[in-house]
Amino acid sequence: MFTFTRSITLVLRFVTTVFPMVSRELDAWRQLAIHNTDSELASQALASIRDKKFHCQGGCIYSLYPGADKKALVRLIVALQTISDYLDNLCDRVNIYDEAAFRQLHLAMTDALDPDTPLQDYYQFYPLKDDGAYLRKLVKTCRHEVSRLPSYDVVKPAVLQLVSLYSQLQTLKHLAPNVREQRMLSWIASHLPDYPRLLPWEFAAATGSTLSLFMLCSAASKPHLTAAESSAICTAYFPFICGLHILLDYFIDAAEDRQQGDLNFIAYYDNDAQTVERLSYFVDQALSQAVKLPEPLFHQTIVQGLLAMYLSDPKTNQPHERAIKTTLLQQAGWFTRICYGTCRLLRVRKVL
Repeated sequence: MFTFTRSITLVLRFVTTVFPMVSRELDAWRQLAIHNTDSELASQALASIRDKKFHCQGGCIYSLYPGADKKALVRLIVALQTISDYLDNLCDRVNIYDEAAFRQLHLAMTDALDPDTPLQDYYQFYPLKDDGAYLRKLVKTCRHEVSRLPSYDVVKPAVLQLVSLYSQLQTLKHLAPNVREQRMLSWIASHLPDYPRLLPWEFAAATGSTLSLFMLCSAASKPHLTAAESSAICTAYFPFICGLHILLDYFIDAAEDRQQGDLNFIAYYDNDAQTVERLSYFVDQALSQAVKLPEPLFHQTIVQGLLAMYLSDPKTNQPHERAIKTTLLQQAGWFTRICYGTCRLLRVRKVL
């Protein structure tokens, strides 16, 4: 009962205190985006905030990590996730397939987490350029917040390694359809020997999550964090918690992506049976990794919340997706199903 009460308290604090903070931060970035000089850049910035708000909402659970400065972490996570979502739109929605442009744009992610480096011209190879300093202000906000974290120097090497993987994925996955798959497979092959339990596209999925970045920054709020503690977080989150995050994201979009011919990592599974098997494997591994960390209940609740948030999406109500969803919810346990019901209610009320 004590565990249940703590988990429920965490969820309630998340919805009642963190969600409004996220909305305020996004409102401020929305106002800045409106004044972008280039109308297409403004449109993509506003679309990323409007359509992907739940990414910021979900990520800001890490502002409730014990010892973290909630306000500062919300500001950091919202700014970093907004960079991610904005760049995703710039690479995905404007019919551009320029690798150099994508790579240069994603230096914004690295620079946001490395305050010791000079800022760069992120639009150098991109055909649209004048965003009214929108992207640079997002980067500066992140740099300001991470520089204030007491133990950021401890987590910084891992953060930069993970954000580099993230940026490489985003650069390659947005290339022209006739080249992206082979380029991605070549890149994955260079890393896969270190992760023998993963299929190639599962490794790619794990690199696409920002959760490990948020968790490491939250942990860096603790003075005297050790390198061993930072390493333990990386091991727990990458690849399994991060992989589960992105595989669920692709799962809810699988039917839509199939119709539009878009890249989807779930589509590389042979059939529904393998999809269920591998997603179930990631659920098991994510939950088992969560209990190995300090504050295990916090991390378990996050894994359960991921399942609840994604599986409550209306896109999972079709018969094909519903069967897989039901299996995963049964596997994840009763508390996940309670969170699932809560998420469905929040969606009805348009809070989520």
